[in-house]
Amino acid sequence: MEQKKTFTSLKDEVWDEGTCSGCGACVAVCPADSLYFSDEPGISHPDTAGYCKQENDKVPCGACYEVCPRTRPSQKELLGTYLSISGARATTEIAHRQSGGAVTAILADAFALGMIDGVITVSEDRWTHRPFSLLITSAGEMLEHAGSRYNWSVPVLKSLKTAVIDKKLSRLAIIGTPCVVQAAHLMKESSHDLVKPFGKAIRLVVGLFCTESFNYYPLMDEILRQQKKIASYEIVKMDVKGKLELTLGDGTMTSLPLKEIEPAIRTGCHTCTDFSALQSDLSAGSVGTPDGWTTLIIRTREGSRFVQNAVQSEKIELTDEINTDAITRLAQKKLSR
Repeated sequence: MEQKKTFTSLKDEVWDEGTCSGCGACVAVCPADSLYFSDEPGISHPDTAGYCKQENDKVPCGACYEVCPRTRPSQKELLGTYLSISGARATTEIAHRQSGGAVTAILADAFALGMIDGVITVSEDRWTHRPFSLLITSAGEMLEHAGSRYNWSVPVLKSLKTAVIDKKLSRLAIIGTPCVVQAAHLMKESSHDLVKPFGKAIRLVVGLFCTESFNYYPLMDEILRQQKKIASYEIVKMDVKGKLELTLGDGTMTSLPLKEIEPAIRTGCHTCTDFSALQSDLSAGSVGTPDGWTTLIIRTREGSRFVQNAVQSEKIELTDEINTDAITRLAQKKLSR
């Protein structure tokens, strides 16, 4: 195996430059389990235990650098290539669903049909809204964690190591923001011997519309609790549609312009220009469809198959009522920053 760039190059080129996306891909593929994320407030990139197979033992590696999305050029398209754009919603009520519940319904159906054996995603404590990376292995778990939000900065892909190495799962779906999608795409395309097992295990990549993600502590504690006097347990739902929208337990709604919550935006987000997860099989979001519906951008034949199966199983219904201009406007705003 040829010599590759290692975590020292990753540190110099990405971590120290403040462009780390926090996707967790490097943590997942490190064969020495040397990379990890600290939960301390203000941490913007992984840390290392100090051991590297290549640096210390001269054993070729470089897996971490291979899968980092910030070592590649930024995406420069608005909506990218796709087969179709539809609105979708679950045909049955799904508790805590974020918009139309379509992604949850599609993946629950995929579990039932044996198309997937695991989902890598983000969930959260519904009292504190503190997020965490999660491996789901059943349709029931999928429904239980429905509605979890994806605007948090979470190392989503770190759970991939548990799924592939520990549990030997081989039919995985990944749900994540564009940086997570980019990392998953690099894994699937890689010829690196240490990365290929992860890429081969990924069957479906669902990307989520994303303007930016937020660090938990400054948003929930400093901005919402201290400045706005809103406690985490009062918040039922949060969404970002050009502003932060909060639905509270008493049924009232409030919103904050992004300018007010800029201090909570992850530093690495400022270099990202991909709004609609261009390299996913399916892109999903709440922009461009009426309330109660999910916008689905179907990009690949694999993505289309999952959607059509869910339609045939009567788990979701589709609509052509789409406002692509609304999606394009946000995509253009992110691309031009």
